[in-house]
Amino acid sequence: MSAERPTLPPVRLHSEAELARDALAAPLLARAARLARWAGPDTRVGAGGELVDAQLPAAAELLGLTPDEDGAAEASEAWRLAVDTGLVDIEDPADETGDPDGGFAGADGFDEDDEPGAGGGGEEPAGTVTPGENLALLTGGSPADVLAIWLDGLEAAYADATAPAFDDFADLIGEDGSVDFDALDWDPETETEFLDGVLGNLYLLTVGEGADGAPVPLPALAASMIVPDDMGEPTDDVLEQVSDAMMRLDDQFRVLEPIGIVEYQPVDEALLVEEGEDALSPGDEEDVTRYGMVRLTPLGLYGIRARMLDAGVDAPAIGDLADKGADALLGGVAHYPEAAARAEIQLWLTRRGPDGAAAELLDAARGTDELGPLRRLHCQQALALVGAEAEPAVRAVLDDPELGGLARVWLAERGAEGVPAPSEAMIFWLAIDTIAAQLEAAGDLEELQGLVEGLSGQHSGFFEEAWRVDHPATADVLEAMGRLHSDKKQAKDARKAAFKARSRGGSAD
Repeated sequence: MSAERPTLPPVRLHSEAELARDALAAPLLARAARLARWAGPDTRVGAGGELVDAQLPAAAELLGLTPDEDGAAEASEAWRLAVDTGLVDIEDPADETGDPDGGFAGADGFDEDDEPGAGGGGEEPAGTVTPGENLALLTGGSPADVLAIWLDGLEAAYADATAPAFDDFADLIGEDGSVDFDALDWDPETETEFLDGVLGNLYLLTVGEGADGAPVPLPALAASMIVPDDMGEPTDDVLEQVSDAMMRLDDQFRVLEPIGIVEYQPVDEALLVEEGEDALSPGDEEDVTRYGMVRLTPLGLYGIRARMLDAGVDAPAIGDLADKGADALLGGVAHYPEAAARAEIQLWLTRRGPDGAAAELLDAARGTDELGPLRRLHCQQALALVGAEAEPAVRAVLDDPELGGLARVWLAERGAEGVPAPSEAMIFWLAIDTIAAQLEAAGDLEELQGLVEGLSGQHSGFFEEAWRVDHPATADVLEAMGRLHSDKKQAKDARKAAFKARSRGGSAD
């Protein structure tokens, strides 16, 4: 039994309206919007579209930032986001001068006449600033419009987070201001893959079954990317790599927090003084929070999932199946955790309405493929949510060889009258189908063992009859019962029965 499972558990996202409000409140986007409304034809920009140095004090003051280099840098960062997200447009002077490059930066983001990261080296204006069409969408557009703009901002912040620090290439700047990128030990693809991996692990820790969304210690997150799963005590070399990764992530999360995807408590800078960067690893009894804590925000879950979907990763969200048919619903929730499956089914029923839902669910539950038992298990759970309206459709399948047992169980649980007793063949078929569903779901081992022993104990000579059941999973189920049963004689009987079932050819391999 090896049906394909989703790569990640389903995430429960906030509504688009809530997410859009969070996006508008993200500090970096909020600052970018304020600067876009402040800017006009007299605003001067440099060769790369950045604000010239003379404009930065006024921009910082508008944003309530400190009147120093840090404030100017934050204002410059917000302006770059306004440009990157289309909140402002800059008319290319090439339209008037005929210069094919228009004096703007090349594909590497730097103009050959400017130092990287400078706030507009020359003071000559390089373009005319006008409001971008996206500016109006921030206040007058739909939540989807706002989120689309925010996603553009996330990509820009992501690029900044994976870019080399100025100190990394300060010595590589030539006298003419150009940068020798070939001599820079920086691979943008590797940097992006590393950050993608870290945020993917953080996403999984946030949406996994039993996850509570609590902040994750930075050392644990760094170790998840460095320390092999089968390694016992990490070597000194591995610990040094973890320390390096922590410092790398500390810088990156500081860049990403203002766009709103994470809440981040940075590494305590006193640790760097106490221990030095090469010794940045917590002791057994030390307060781990000093080494950095990070959690994805609801907006961060949305943003990282969007990036995963763009990369082709199967990252489901609760509600994805709400407008699909019952076959897509039961197949889609097959390997969802129980709570997530119930939430998805409830949304489907709310959208679908009770009329005809039970009959559609029962029809979709049929099938002898590997996922058939799980579809029937989730169908039974869905029928419980439908309520009394499902009874006519359930009674209509009492004689169905695949659904008759399920129907009797559902009716009996509701105390319905006039429920015919099941035949012995139906009882055994339902027992095999039930265990097959639990095996495919790969649930709690103790619960599965209890189910196996309970079902086999309800009928004397269970294994003498079970091997004859005409169910495609009969042999697989009996083999599993032989592994799981705590009674040695019963386990041996189950293995014998499995051999007989395979010899009879009554189970698909």
